[in-house]
Amino acid sequence: MLDATGPAAKPLVQVRDLKMYFPIHTGVFRRHTGDVKAVDGVSFDIMEGETLGLVGETGCGKSTVGRALLRLCEITSGQVTIGGVDVATLSPSELRKARPMMQMVFQDPQASLNPRMTVAAIIGEPLDEHTALSRDDKLARIYELMDAVGLNRRFANRYPHEFSGGQRQRIGIARALALNPKFVVCDEPIAALDVSIQAQVVNLLEDLQDKFGLTYLFISHDLSMVRHIADRVAVMYLGQIAELSPREALYSEPLHPYAKALLSAVPEPDPSRESARQRIILKGDVPSPANPPKGCTFCTRCPEAQERCHGVAPRLSEVAPGRFVACHRVTKSAGSTGATKANEHNLQGGNQ
Repeated sequence: MLDATGPAAKPLVQVRDLKMYFPIHTGVFRRHTGDVKAVDGVSFDIMEGETLGLVGETGCGKSTVGRALLRLCEITSGQVTIGGVDVATLSPSELRKARPMMQMVFQDPQASLNPRMTVAAIIGEPLDEHTALSRDDKLARIYELMDAVGLNRRFANRYPHEFSGGQRQRIGIARALALNPKFVVCDEPIAALDVSIQAQVVNLLEDLQDKFGLTYLFISHDLSMVRHIADRVAVMYLGQIAELSPREALYSEPLHPYAKALLSAVPEPDPSRESARQRIILKGDVPSPANPPKGCTFCTRCPEAQERCHGVAPRLSEVAPGRFVACHRVTKSAGSTGATKANEHNLQGGNQ
């Protein structure tokens, strides 16, 4: 992976105040009576060649963020800039022209592949839509992609049901790389795979990143795998980012109370350390995104909540070099120990 914190690093993806609301219609006349706030004011940058991990419990809005970045669903509000192009404001025809720059690897490799198409047809479909390559050149490109992801060329005329889960995910990765994208959203690409296959797919993604200079948004529940592949990690809770920090800093010393609780659930492979591990058990249920708490979204379950947390929403602010936290307590304590001045707009996590 490239060093995303060096002086030459620059943001490929810039997200500012991204919101994704899904309307609620009730009654006989289906009146608009509310919204499910799946993503509620998310901001971050991803450097060229970097892998940003996005973690959080089920329903926090991780996958919705990934789909919103690629305009697979219409954005409610906010700005998404990829490679200098404001994706959020593109017309359908302009968006189609921008598709080769950004691609996605989906969670379920079986559901994301057309069962009636051969491997060659699946991988070659983006080439049919966006290029004018001849038949021979197209086949040569398909074979090149199959070689890159570790698929035997003899499999080109087989159908998806003839492959294992790991092989199907390799087909999906090859399809995503067909147009030489700059940015790839990996939406839980290993969640539906056996444990023995997960490491192979993650290692493949790392190799492809080095070979083609790719930039990833890696969405996952698997915190140990995110630690392996990501350069920085964003922790989401109820549609908002709670903490955004460099990988090692986050895993060694999480600052946000939710990040502390989430990482305390990661099992230790060493039995002696596992037996001494202290779990942080959160009380209560996750609030509904249709009716989030006033103030901090985590205040109803936070063991460190103060009176201010129930009335004033904290901003995602820089409390230490490259570390951004949305918490009143962390900002206050970090400021008293001489951490850098809070800055909710500089979310790049490195020296520019």
